[in-house]
Amino acid sequence: MRINHQEFFANDLSYIVRSATEGDAKNLSEVRLQCDGETENLDREKGEAYIDESGFQQIIKNDTESSCNLFLVAEVNNRIVGFSRCEGNKLKRMSHKVEFGVCVLEEYWGYGIGKNLLKESINWADTNEIKKMTLSVLETNEKAINLYKKYGFEVEGILKNDKILSDGNYYNTILMGRFNE
Repeated sequence: MRINHQEFFANDLSYIVRSATEGDAKNLSEVRLQCDGETENLDREKGEAYIDESGFQQIIKNDTESSCNLFLVAEVNNRIVGFSRCEGNKLKRMSHKVEFGVCVLEEYWGYGIGKNLLKESINWADTNEIKKMTLSVLETNEKAINLYKKYGFEVEGILKNDKILSDGNYYNTILMGRFNE
């Protein structure tokens, strides 16, 4: 599915949130790899579960053709600096919901890019009769948890000792959901 692009301006930075196109695939592969190496808030370490250009082309093609998926990018001066995906399910019993994930390059934190990717995804979900959005977030990522709560997400569960980080300690994953009646 696609959305109309939106322009944003924050802290002297202008950026666009728009639907991904197959031409973004190479840049997306690079951005995802870089994001994975910049934070432990994501599931992967740098280089794990690597998706190359052709892999991203296929994901974007599938998401564009699917009414239950949405792939957005955030672009600054024709460079992708973040992205988000809503991935739905074609099984009838789960067709009412999508899973949301987001990634923004560290250099661009603090400009509301993640927030605007989330807001555009919520708008898309609400206007396309998607009743539930789910996500998972590391317990230490308080900024993200607070943002999600601000936009109507509630804690639905906790996966205890779910991830081991570079300090050798185990951390919980928080499962959150937002239901639109």
